[in-house]
Amino acid sequence: MTETYRTDINIMFTYLRGRLTGAGYEQSRRALEFAREAHSEQTRKDGRPYIIHPLSMACDAIACKGITDEIIATILLHDVCEDCNIPLSALPVNDIVKHGVKLMTIKPLHGEVKSETKRRYYNELLDSKEAIVTKAFDRYFNLNDMEGVLSEEAIVKNIKETHLLLMPALKEAKYKYLELSDVLHIIRTSLKNTVTMMAYYHKIDLTSLQ
Repeated sequence: MTETYRTDINIMFTYLRGRLTGAGYEQSRRALEFAREAHSEQTRKDGRPYIIHPLSMACDAIACKGITDEIIATILLHDVCEDCNIPLSALPVNDIVKHGVKLMTIKPLHGEVKSETKRRYYNELLDSKEAIVTKAFDRYFNLNDMEGVLSEEAIVKNIKETHLLLMPALKEAKYKYLELSDVLHIIRTSLKNTVTMMAYYHKIDLTSLQ
């Protein structure tokens, strides 16, 4: 780990720990420590320490109106089970957070084709405000990290998936979780702008997608 990355991680970790402790966010405080340990040996596709990803998401999310203890905890833990082979039952958080983390993990059902799995996955995210908000921040950060890292095919797939599946889910979530309508509007608008820009660059006609 380079000194720059170590400094960035320490700054974000210290900032979050102070904010979470001050707000009395016990679930998130536990999640913060657990996530840092779980992702300690993992790196992103671009070579950066993986923990930078959930920490960056949490730093942005905690500044938004309506964001709860359980949402921040879900953000911090959203990849722990899938990427670190840690069972859901081992997470040091309550059942609300565990449910959000569970919904963030894609698990195909027997007999499903990939398109069916994806559509079911995005529909089920709406069962948890923790999961749908986490997915929105996760996708925004991932889209902005894709260029020069993922293949053209993978980038195009993510652009299309965001436009066809995530954007409609976020629109529905705005009306289902009225207390989060402001933050959902902001992140949805940011995602829309990012997707539009990336679609133009990668020559994708969003109006033709179904």
